[in-house]
Amino acid sequence: MTQIDIRSPKHCAQKQARFYDNIDNPKLYKKLFFALSTLFTTLLTLILLVYLLLHPTKPRFSLQQAQIYQLNLSTNPQLINSSIQLTLVATNPNTKVGIYYDGLRVYVTYKGQQITLDSPLPPFYQGHQDTNLLTASLVGSSIPVAPTFGYEVGRDQSAGKLAISVKVNGRVRWKVGTWVSSNYRINVNCVAVMDFGPTIPTGPLSSKQGSQCSTSL
Repeated sequence: MTQIDIRSPKHCAQKQARFYDNIDNPKLYKKLFFALSTLFTTLLTLILLVYLLLHPTKPRFSLQQAQIYQLNLSTNPQLINSSIQLTLVATNPNTKVGIYYDGLRVYVTYKGQQITLDSPLPPFYQGHQDTNLLTASLVGSSIPVAPTFGYEVGRDQSAGKLAISVKVNGRVRWKVGTWVSSNYRINVNCVAVMDFGPTIPTGPLSSKQGSQCSTSL
C-alpha cells in the first residue's frame, strides 16, 4: 500500500516562510561574508608570498671592452663609416629564477646618433647566478648623420675624450621550475669613454676600463 502525504496549503506556506526567513537571516550573510573574506585574504597572502620569494631581479650588464677600428666621416652629404668591436658581460643575479634572452640586437650611438647598424646576438638561456660573455662586431656603411657631427667629433678630440653609447634591446622570459613567463622588453645602455687626443693613434681607439650598464624592463 502506498502512503500518500497530503499537506495543506497552510503547511506549505509555513515551510516557505521558514525558507525565506533563513535567507534574510543576518547571521547567514555574516558567515558568507566571513568565508569569502577569509578565502580572498588567503589567496592574496599566497600571491604575495610567491611574489616575494620568486620576484625576479633584472639582469646586470657591463661593458668589458669597446674598440673603434674605423670612424670616417664624408661630407656632402654627411655620411659615417664605422667599425667597432664590443665585449659585454651579462649576469643573472637570481638564485631561483632562470632567464631566456630572445631577439637581442646591439648597436652604437654617438651624441644621440646611431653610427652602426643593428647586429643580432644569438638567443641563449642563463641559469641561476650564471654569467655569459657576449661579443659583437658592428659596422656602419654610409649612415646619414647630422651636419654638426664633424664639429662634435672635433670638439671631443680637442677635449681628449670620446664617449659612445652601446645599446642592447630585446626580450627576456623568466623561468621558475618548468614554468616560463611571457616576454618582457629589455633595454640596456652602456657608456664607453676612450682617449681621443689631437694625434690619431695607429691602433684602434679603446676603452681603458669596463663600465656598468643601466638596464630597464
